Amino acid sequence: MINRVVLVGRMTKDPVLRKTGTGASVTSFTVACDRRIKTEGQPTADFINCVCWNKVADNTAQFTHKGSLVGVEGRIQTRSYDDQSGRRVYVTEVVADSVQFLEPKGTNSAAAVNAYTPDYDAGNQGYQSDNASPSYSSDFASSDTLDIASDDLPF
Repeated sequence: MINRVVLVGRMTKDPVLRKTGTGASVTSFTVACDRRIKTEGQPTADFINCVCWNKVADNTAQFTHKGSLVGVEGRIQTRSYDDQSGRRVYVTEVVADSVQFLEPKGTNSAAAVNAYTPDYDAGNQGYQSDNASPSYSSDFASSDTLDIASDDLPF
C-alpha cells in the first residue's frame, strides 16, 4: 500500500504553531494548489489542510507566512474528534514529513504573485516552425575553405 502526497502551492494564511502537553511542536496550515484543468462552475484551486510536527513544525512556523510558496511531502491521514456540542467531526489532512520553502528568504510574496511567469504551451514546446527560422545555408558561402589548424581540433 502506498500513501504518498506531494503538493506545491501557496499558504492561504499564516501557519499556526502550538505545543502539545509533552512539549512537541505542531504547526497547521492550508495550501492552495491550482487545478490544471479548470471546469466551468468549479473552483480553480484546492485548499488542502496540512499539519507537521517537531522540527519541521518549528521551521515552517518561523520561515513561512501567508502567500509563501511551499512544497509539501507527506501522507494523507483521517482522524475524528468530538466537538464542544458532542458531535463527531472528521478531519482529512496531509501530515507533512517535509516542507520545502520555494522562494528566496527576502522575496515579497505579493510581488511574486504578480511577477510574470510564462505559460506552458503544449503545442509549441519551444520549437520554431521551419518558415520562421532564418536560413543558415549561406553562412560559409563567402569562403571556399576553412582556416582550421590542427591545434584547434580537440582530438
